[in-house]
Amino acid sequence: MAGDHSRSLGKGSAAPGPVPEGVIRLYSMRFCPFAQRTRLVLRAKGISHEVINVNLKNKPDWFFEKNPFGLVPVLETSKGQLIYESPITCEYLDEAFPGKKLMPSDPYERAFQKMLLEHFSKITPIVFKYFVAAKDGQDTTALKAEITEKLGKLEEILSKLNTVFYGGDSISMLDYMIWPWFERLEPLQLKDSLSHTPKLQRWMEAMKEDPAVKATMTDPQIFKDYLQLYLKNSPEACDYGL
Repeated sequence: MAGDHSRSLGKGSAAPGPVPEGVIRLYSMRFCPFAQRTRLVLRAKGISHEVINVNLKNKPDWFFEKNPFGLVPVLETSKGQLIYESPITCEYLDEAFPGKKLMPSDPYERAFQKMLLEHFSKITPIVFKYFVAAKDGQDTTALKAEITEKLGKLEEILSKLNTVFYGGDSISMLDYMIWPWFERLEPLQLKDSLSHTPKLQRWMEAMKEDPAVKATMTDPQIFKDYLQLYLKNSPEACDYGL
């Protein structure tokens, strides 16, 4: 069965067959932080699944039938139902499958997590912008200051909550939603943006102990090398290290 570390399917590849009964399929890419969100939730809830990696630098035509935007993650059920956009895939998994609920049951708490996710979504494009600018030797002072300021807001919220995780004393949906970018701070040369955020540092250490986080982590050096290829638009990027 295809797994997290299988080679990606690219242009000219045959479309995968139907999804077997009792399994859900994830179309993913090994280094994609958005797809990692879905991989984290699948693992955290112990959902029986298969992973098909897609070459995002050389996309197969059939993939646009799974998601017209041509992006991962995409979930496909044995009934042929398709779900895409990372927060939507994660919420679907939480609602459709038994096991630990990752979204809070209280309507306000749920709304609060979604609002925080909106705040966080403003950080992700700046992080990538920073990395590209730094690689091109541009002045990144303003971008770095903006990232540090936005991470400071997340630190403030965690301080007010006075808990280890954003959902309390155990990991919740929001923790998984934001983790992939924190994991990448080191290879993106942004680790020192956390130097004044003790609560976030403690949160990161606690997250690293989680089995789902451990199972989906990428070695920082491998991620760095992948990024170099990705920025060159290399079709080899998605299979780097296999």
